[in-house]
Amino acid sequence: MPFQNCFLFLLILFISKNISAQENIDSTKTQKLDEVLISPLHINRDLQNSPASIGILSEKELLRNNTTDISNIINTIPGVFMQSSNITTTRISIRGIGARTPYGTNKIRAFYGNIPLTSGNSETVIDDIDLQNINQIEVIKGPLSSIYGAGLGGAILISPQTFNKGNYQTEISSIIGSFGLLKNRVSFNLNEKSASLNLSYHNLKTDGWRENSVYNREGITLGGELFRKKNSKLTYFSNYTYLKAYIPSSINKTTFENNPQAAAPTWVASKGFKEYKSTLAGLAYDFKLNDHLNNSTSVFINYKDSNEPRPFDILRQYTFASGVRTQFSGDFNIGKIKNQFIAGLEYFRDNYSGNTFENLYQQNNGNGSLQGDQLTATDQKRHFYNVFSQIRTLLSDRFEIQAGLNYNKTKFELQNDFPASANNPKEKYSYDGIFSPQLSFLFKPNEVQTIYFSASRGFSLPATEETLTSTGNINQNIKPETGYNFELGGKLHFFNKKLYAEIAIYRMEIKDLLVAKRIGDDQYEGMNAGKTFHEGIEISLNHNWPINRIFTLNSYVGTSIGNYEFKEFVDNGNDYSGNKLTGVPANTASAGFTLNLNSGFYFTADFQFTDKIPMNDSNADYSDSYSLLNLKAGYQFEILSGLKAHFDAGINNVMDEKYASMILTNATAVGNALPRFYYPGLPINYYGIISLNYVF
Repeated sequence: MPFQNCFLFLLILFISKNISAQENIDSTKTQKLDEVLISPLHINRDLQNSPASIGILSEKELLRNNTTDISNIINTIPGVFMQSSNITTTRISIRGIGARTPYGTNKIRAFYGNIPLTSGNSETVIDDIDLQNINQIEVIKGPLSSIYGAGLGGAILISPQTFNKGNYQTEISSIIGSFGLLKNRVSFNLNEKSASLNLSYHNLKTDGWRENSVYNREGITLGGELFRKKNSKLTYFSNYTYLKAYIPSSINKTTFENNPQAAAPTWVASKGFKEYKSTLAGLAYDFKLNDHLNNSTSVFINYKDSNEPRPFDILRQYTFASGVRTQFSGDFNIGKIKNQFIAGLEYFRDNYSGNTFENLYQQNNGNGSLQGDQLTATDQKRHFYNVFSQIRTLLSDRFEIQAGLNYNKTKFELQNDFPASANNPKEKYSYDGIFSPQLSFLFKPNEVQTIYFSASRGFSLPATEETLTSTGNINQNIKPETGYNFELGGKLHFFNKKLYAEIAIYRMEIKDLLVAKRIGDDQYEGMNAGKTFHEGIEISLNHNWPINRIFTLNSYVGTSIGNYEFKEFVDNGNDYSGNKLTGVPANTASAGFTLNLNSGFYFTADFQFTDKIPMNDSNADYSDSYSLLNLKAGYQFEILSGLKAHFDAGINNVMDEKYASMILTNATAVGNALPRFYYPGLPINYYGIISLNYVF
């Protein structure tokens, strides 16, 4: 059991005391790790003093691979596991939460700046945001619903790209790689005293290495600030994405081992694909009321029009979401005790329309999907509000307490418009209000080391399809998942801030587990069916070593040792209590380094290990463990004054490992066929990058 290794935590604390003397060594010629600031959505922006486990990916780290697939990068954060199939279908789980979702990501809340990326049906998609438009990603691990609302696994905060004031710059870049990979991007940025503008366009294409896996995505992003003054500013943002991606789907074990580039036969015959247009836009106004009180208010919209021909039907979906979030923050004193606070309100409304049609691909002479008669038409409106607050009390220079509380109320209504029937009236339903408290204690033995303990409650709302029965009516027996998380952690700097270590030990129990019960070919219905148990240890190390005047070495190590189980789980008369949780590896590890030369050359290497994964609730089938090695080299130099060039070349999956980049959990056999668990990952592949940046 991971908790038998708690001595690791005590050992690090012991080392920190004995190593403090070395902190006084003169370091004028050494390079320290950068101070890390986190999103203003937090009560304080200093990572060191945040009593939670937060994984940080800087702009440099986000671009350390080929800038097209975030999964390789986000999986370097201990406790976070992202699966990806052909970039089209992704699933993110945090500490095992969300691992059993058949397709996509839920149970996690995501924001781009102040704008929610998570839709009203609980789906989170971060893939539409171009990595080159991101300044930083924060992954908050564990439920912090007191600030972020629904999200048992945690939250993902994406900070938009920012530029230095007074700079005008333009950049063009191209990426070319194996299997027809091609990405072109152009951007223009200006930053004046009172306003800024960031405009970019990108187009990403790949032929894919599997059958029926051609991918095409293009996007335009516009953002910046207006009316920027000493005490106020207006931030604006919009992102338009068009995507058309063919879907090879999952394959069985025999095909995976002998012909992994093959697609599922029915998806090939129907030429199944996913196509959508999405628009995300928002405005945020930040202003300082006085020296002790600030406000940030944002309004946003999120529109998506999608079409997905599948072998068993054709799905058309329209979603329009809008909302507003206002947050007050400030500080006050009670005697000599300093306090900081955040309090606010969030309102979200989501209108969803889903229509299914017959897919007559078998009658289309090999030309793929053909729309037939309409099968269903469903409209669902969902709206919720969160009232949230958090206070930070600094009892002394070394000890502080944080406490928070969130209240959520969710209502929705359903209208079945087709087939028309007097028995399909508009249905209304609401969940009981949910209170989510949070309490944490933080102790600083010195200025560079922090120890914290936190206890928090979180919840996750059912997705749209989970709220419906097989007949299309509201499933009034379904209710949100809830859970408590207890966590002990430390954030420790050593050797005059050249080494940073972070460790977290957590224990979480989830009740009213949402289960996707299969009711047809790739069709599921939600139900609450038990409890899960999550515990583990996460360790990460970051080191900056200036070897000499020419070489500097940056390295990282991260590992997660987990134990994820069904505590109580009975499904269709089968008792899976005590089994390992489906869809997530118990153990992962990653390590890497970047060797920098002062001439502009650099070399990076990244290694990732993923343990075997239970593929079904019965634990009868497991995927194999695997290891991936990625290498990259680059050169940056200045051609003319203000004009810089950047060249990169890289190899992913150097050892040509055969592995499943995504698992379809609880896949069942149809007829005499084997169950289709596997989405094969890319074999060895190559890429090159060239970019030009001009500052004027």
